[in-house]
Amino acid sequence: MNTASQLRDVISAGTGVLGVEFGSTRIKATLIGPDYSPLASGSHGWQNEYVDGVWTYSIEDVWTGLAACYRELADAVTRECGAAPQRIAGAGFSGMMHGYVALDREGNLLVPFRTWRNNITEPAALELTKVFNYPIAQRWSIAHLYQAIRSGEDHVGKVAHLTTLAGYVHWKLTGERAIGIGEASGMFPIDPATQSYDRQAIESFNDLVTGTVPWKIEELLPTIVRAGDAAGTLTGEGARLIDPTGSLAAGAPLCPPEGDAETGMVATNSVRPRTGNVSAGTSVFAMLVLEGGLSRVHEEIDLVLTPDGKPVAMAHSNNCTSDFDAWIALFADAARALGVDVDDADVYSRLMPLALQGDADGGGMLAYGYVSGEHVTGFSEGRPLFVRRPDVPLTLPNFIRTHLFASLGALRTGLDILTEEEGVRVEEIRGHGGFFKTPDVGQRIMAAATRTPVSVLETAGEGGAWGMALLAAYAGRTDRSTSLADFLDEVFASSPGSVVEPDPEDVRGFETFFRRYTEGLPIEAAAVERLA
Repeated sequence: MNTASQLRDVISAGTGVLGVEFGSTRIKATLIGPDYSPLASGSHGWQNEYVDGVWTYSIEDVWTGLAACYRELADAVTRECGAAPQRIAGAGFSGMMHGYVALDREGNLLVPFRTWRNNITEPAALELTKVFNYPIAQRWSIAHLYQAIRSGEDHVGKVAHLTTLAGYVHWKLTGERAIGIGEASGMFPIDPATQSYDRQAIESFNDLVTGTVPWKIEELLPTIVRAGDAAGTLTGEGARLIDPTGSLAAGAPLCPPEGDAETGMVATNSVRPRTGNVSAGTSVFAMLVLEGGLSRVHEEIDLVLTPDGKPVAMAHSNNCTSDFDAWIALFADAARALGVDVDDADVYSRLMPLALQGDADGGGMLAYGYVSGEHVTGFSEGRPLFVRRPDVPLTLPNFIRTHLFASLGALRTGLDILTEEEGVRVEEIRGHGGFFKTPDVGQRIMAAATRTPVSVLETAGEGGAWGMALLAAYAGRTDRSTSLADFLDEVFASSPGSVVEPDPEDVRGFETFFRRYTEGLPIEAAAVERLA
């Protein structure tokens, strides 16, 4: 049966499952059928704003963006089937990981949504890491909350509910203050044995803030719902937020909301121990599913969980391709100024392969794509920069290669902790995200940086919205005994992909570049200091 026929059958029977992800630059929706293949999609571009020292998105943009994204999907369905979807069998909603959404008792936002990109909570994160003896990342919800308490922000006494972007959207659509365990593990420490918020950490935090706030932390945190269970039902009000035309009916079950880290694990079938995936785009993070715990606390490494509660070590860098994207846009503008009609996608496809023609180490050049701060290398702010010695020729292949290498410099810093100090091993890293859109190039660069084979599945381009749809389908399965890992093995049984082994010359070149990158960090520090 072809895709058009499948879509018509799914729409008429109401058996489609919807997944939506609020990514850093795009909101994307995907509708899948009973065989889990994507049948229709829609997207809407959006961008964060830097307002009063905080990276944020307006809540109004959340809802207008969701409606626009769904409208594009519904229009695609209407063109094929003559009508928009009216019923769906299930849905799930994901968002960029963690961050800070603080609500009062009436559900009003107390401060603008604070995203993962903010490096403003270092004092709080360091103190909580010591108090909990557990690594707390700056973007974690509890770090944001405690930093607000430390800073004496007026709103902290009014907080009645703490959540993430995914949790907030889910609550508005269902009325349920619920969250998946993977996303919850980036809000507050989780006890792997009980699969719930760590009781000792709760008591330690309450002792820490006694007398300064009128609440207990356990009163603020959302309820954890395990993968495979329903976490609420789409209400009439929620259906109208998705589809203001009123065509979409209420009543569909929603699975627990998750973050983009978790949907990335699902979309690459990387939930078993010794599997790993890397998501590379605006930010870059590698998720390595552990066989056991780490030997000690590493402030640079996050410990989170898979959607079904297995421990994961996460090396995360706030900055990946944003500065490279800015250079590509500049080259596109230059081409247009010379009378060449090009679009950005064409510029990427033509320029990125030049990186494979450059010198192995990038020809002695150095770049830092720090659009924002970078906790792994110790920066609360960033200044994108490019530098070379006067005797280093400025060639386009080396320029492109240097910026792609630089996109992975901070990630490699974190991975070295896991692979060199902790001895964590994975057989293969599965890649997804914009870094891998140009065939071969992203995989070769990533394989050189990680010294590990890198695979990209044909389905990797479907992204987190598809991963979220798979989690919603898993919650609606008839065989309740099937584990998430076994379910995904069935989904991916016929998913071909390509594997790129690390090229020895590429690896040696990246090692040379990485030494230069590490030794040059004081240059970045001087730029932050002097370009205030």
